[in-house]
Amino acid sequence: MTKRATVKNRGLLTFAVALGAVMQVLDTSMISVALPHLMGSLSATQDQVSWVLTFYVIAVAIVTPASSFLSLRIGQKRFFLICVVGFTTTSVFCGLSESLGEIVAFRTLQGVFAAPLGPMSQAILLNNYEAEERGTAMGWWTIGMMFGPIFGPTFGGVITEYLSWSWVFFVNVPIAVATIVLVVLFVPDTKGGARHPFDVFGFLLLGVALATMQLTLDRGERQDWFSSQEIWILTGVSAAAFYAFIVHSLTARNPFIDPAIFKSRNFTIGLMLMFLLGVIMLAVLALIPPYLQNLSGFPVLTIGLVLAPRGLGTLFASYTAGRLLKYIEPRPIIAFGMSLCAYSTWQFSQITPDVGATQIIFISVIQGAGMGFFFVPLSIVTFSDLSVVQTPTGTALFSLLRNIGSSVGVSIVVGALIRNTQRNFADIAPDVSLYNETYRHVPLPLVWDIETNSGLAAIGHEITRQATASAYISDFLLITIATVVCIPLVYLCRNPRAKRSVAS
Repeated sequence: MTKRATVKNRGLLTFAVALGAVMQVLDTSMISVALPHLMGSLSATQDQVSWVLTFYVIAVAIVTPASSFLSLRIGQKRFFLICVVGFTTTSVFCGLSESLGEIVAFRTLQGVFAAPLGPMSQAILLNNYEAEERGTAMGWWTIGMMFGPIFGPTFGGVITEYLSWSWVFFVNVPIAVATIVLVVLFVPDTKGGARHPFDVFGFLLLGVALATMQLTLDRGERQDWFSSQEIWILTGVSAAAFYAFIVHSLTARNPFIDPAIFKSRNFTIGLMLMFLLGVIMLAVLALIPPYLQNLSGFPVLTIGLVLAPRGLGTLFASYTAGRLLKYIEPRPIIAFGMSLCAYSTWQFSQITPDVGATQIIFISVIQGAGMGFFFVPLSIVTFSDLSVVQTPTGTALFSLLRNIGSSVGVSIVVGALIRNTQRNFADIAPDVSLYNETYRHVPLPLVWDIETNSGLAAIGHEITRQATASAYISDFLLITIATVVCIPLVYLCRNPRAKRSVAS
């Protein structure tokens, strides 16, 4: 069993590793805002510039599972420092890029170094805190991680507007310097102890499966999903690679991911719930901004302001959940957080295009609080049965499932939105006819006079608006139902507090 090292100052240790993870999240939030400026600067089309995000996400997906092996081989502290330095160096090269090919290449490398920052920061915290203090630690870690989604888009917009898109990458340098200094001073050194061989074949199989799956999710909507031969090929390759990886993992002597880790019921169920949280986190953000902009007529700045309290709700709930975990077991807190998430998405399904900013802020705060009460205790339950050696693998898979959930969730809700909008339009449009008896008793307004081209265009626009609003309702209800159905899974987990009581 690995002995826990002496920690000089746990508060500064938490701040140090969280700062490294925050740097990666902040960078991702800012670059999404800078993409339109980058597109103009590099003379790229919207489809071409999307590769800046796609290749980064693919690199993160592939490297994340490998981070556990590398941390055990190199040592957590040294590996974390290597990733911070590599991430910062590639950030600088991204900012200096003068062509689309250059920035895509450097963004891919940046994703390689970014992948371990989140899971390794979690692993360092879990391995340096006693079980009863982990809730507080994860609460503060979550607060730090929410800094990026809350302030990233605002910072990215200001930096891009008044400096240039390159500075979105350059701002990582001072954050990285502070991270390196704090990690060197306050994170205890752990020697690399892993000596089992690296399963190259297993890694390649999983890498191919994840890369083709991400390409499928990224390009599916643009290629009209399974009406495209490309999507069929990508899906087939991904499924075959996943199947081969599972068979290989069950039969190999030293598999890339040891199946023994899944003997922990808490860990396996925790991964399922983390996937769901990934769906909720990003799917709602993919739906609300276009709803408010296209249907409700909100300015872009106002949308950012009304959604920012979502993060503030998460900050409050993360801190509160961390404190509560000292006194009560995690499972009721998780169920409460999931219930808040379900209630918030149900509330979103009740809004109409004339919704006010106050109502959006109220629902966003509830949803943010739900995610905080969901995530912090879920982290404690998921890793409660894992050993110190298994923790890096656990945190890597935990992060991977969140990312996969986010990608799958966005693809599902966006695809459903488009299909339901088309279906709703097809259901409504036939009723707009001169031969509809209703119009003899309730005449249409003059602006919707279907006997004129302008009137026909106006009523067509209104039908599309109503069809789209109805499709959004279906999406939010889908997320609500999925969340409610998964709540009973929480109580299939063992109570980690009961386990500690028996041990004591």
